[in-house]
Amino acid sequence: MSWTDERVTTLKKLWLDGLSASQIAKQLGGVTRNAVIGKVHRLGLSGRAAPSQPARPAFKAPRPARPAATTMPSAPRRVIAAEPAALPAVAQQPSVPAFRAEEPGSATVLTLGAHMCKWPIGDPSADGFTFCGRRSSEGPYCGEHARIAYQPQQTKKKAGATELARSLRRYI
Repeated sequence: MSWTDERVTTLKKLWLDGLSASQIAKQLGGVTRNAVIGKVHRLGLSGRAAPSQPARPAFKAPRPARPAATTMPSAPRRVIAAEPAALPAVAQQPSVPAFRAEEPGSATVLTLGAHMCKWPIGDPSADGFTFCGRRSSEGPYCGEHARIAYQPQQTKKKAGATELARSLRRYI
């Protein structure tokens, strides 16, 4: 397909009218979108009319107010019962539901911070699911959970002749 003067004139008119390269290619026929883009570039047709945009209303109605955010109830805390005789006589202070990072299983998804142990405790589909929450050492876990997660590589026994013969018997 060659670019005749008539087709170039049509191309210029359609380009300045704001049609896309695909639309121009369809109207011209026998030419691809990329051929139209290449010809426009070679002709230096950079200035074009802005494509038609739907009319926007001058005034936007204000958005309705968002409902107040509800706070999620915190996960139940694990309480370890101690023998009453073992406790010294101290004035009882009211229990404050404060977050303590030293208690394992005290962090929820919402309270989990960057330097807290992310070891999961419990079933993720259950309501009582929590994370360890203690201060983490290097990495995502505290020292105790890091020892569980990152165990040293086991050394392999050197296979002797009897082990090799036994392995071969399985496959023969």
